[in-house]
Amino acid sequence: MSATGSSLLYIYHPTQILAGTVTLPASKSESNRALIIEALSGAGSKLDNLSEANDTRVITRLLQETATELNAEDAGTVMRFMTAYLAVTGQQKTITGTPRMLQRPIGVLVDALRELGAQIDYLGQEGYPPLAFRGIDRNHNYPATLQVRGDISSQYISALLMVAPLFPNGLTLELTGKVGSRPYIQMTLALMKHFGVEGHFEGNIVHVPPQMYQPAHYIIESDWSGASYWYSMVALAKEATVELKGLRRNSFQGDSAIATIMQNIGVETTYNEGSVTLTKTARTRVFSYDFSDCPDLAQTIAVVCAAKGIAAEMSGLESLRIKETDRIAALQQELRQIGGDLEDIGNGVFRVKPAVAFTSVPEFQTYEDHRMAMAFAPLALLSKVAIHEPHVVRKSYPRFWQDLESMGFALEASN
Repeated sequence: MSATGSSLLYIYHPTQILAGTVTLPASKSESNRALIIEALSGAGSKLDNLSEANDTRVITRLLQETATELNAEDAGTVMRFMTAYLAVTGQQKTITGTPRMLQRPIGVLVDALRELGAQIDYLGQEGYPPLAFRGIDRNHNYPATLQVRGDISSQYISALLMVAPLFPNGLTLELTGKVGSRPYIQMTLALMKHFGVEGHFEGNIVHVPPQMYQPAHYIIESDWSGASYWYSMVALAKEATVELKGLRRNSFQGDSAIATIMQNIGVETTYNEGSVTLTKTARTRVFSYDFSDCPDLAQTIAVVCAAKGIAAEMSGLESLRIKETDRIAALQQELRQIGGDLEDIGNGVFRVKPAVAFTSVPEFQTYEDHRMAMAFAPLALLSKVAIHEPHVVRKSYPRFWQDLESMGFALEASN
């Protein structure tokens, strides 16, 4: 089966029993940060186990590109990280992306970089790509401290931090308001430290003194975000024991929180040397969680809770509105197909309405969003489902459908 060229993929599991081992893809988040830091550290660095995700392929290509016009495609991380990289390295290039990318805001990052001397122009709508870079003003009066909203995508903050040591005064970021996705900021600082740059993060203040990156060797960890879909599958299976290769107990990745979250939903995690083993356990009926530090897990949790009849309350979902799609609206629309919902109950809290047993084959739209496809695919353990545009998984987990087949799922592609 190849889902690459199909527009609709039917999925079911004949036994609803999972047993086996999966070698997960490498972390896209670590890979993309490490590639920017490697480019800033000069010759001599070595990265192993880079992600196969399309986002990582794109950023690898752009860092080597000699043309003056760069295309970040649909990769928000790439657009944000490359914007900071192009600014600090003084390159005179333009960067654009897909139509959806041109609707995703970047004004917060551009404003900050302009304050640091970068000369950046909008080629279309103010505050959005495409962008043109005219170098950096070396006579600029560099501020020692910048204020940046903490409730925006942490990718803006990580982009600034990675280039911070190259400014004459370094950089201190004062994050205002609620700080979301804090573990991603900590991941960025940990990778910077591996390449010789020290930073400090206390409260809402992040400080990076002026210094130089040093070449280093780094092995990328497997992707905890990708692991989350296997947690969902174990929770929905009749019986399940699944080993996931390449994960660490002491991970830099905020999405390693899935192990804690899933204890409530019916999955126990056992840490081994270089892997984790997932086993199916009892589940609670009600729980709540703040996803501010791990928003990419929200779709997975909403779907599995709806399917298992768990009335979960979810907060910290603000950044989902500006992802590959409006993920809150997309979740609401698709959960309603199976009698569930994600209800806004006010004060930034959403409640999962449990689904009902579905007799027909639901067809789930994916909205050009890889996480929508992979969040709804585990429902195939309950009944046959269909996923539109299955190729979207290439963004972060290109082998996802092949890995499902290896664990006994039946896949039927249709055009």
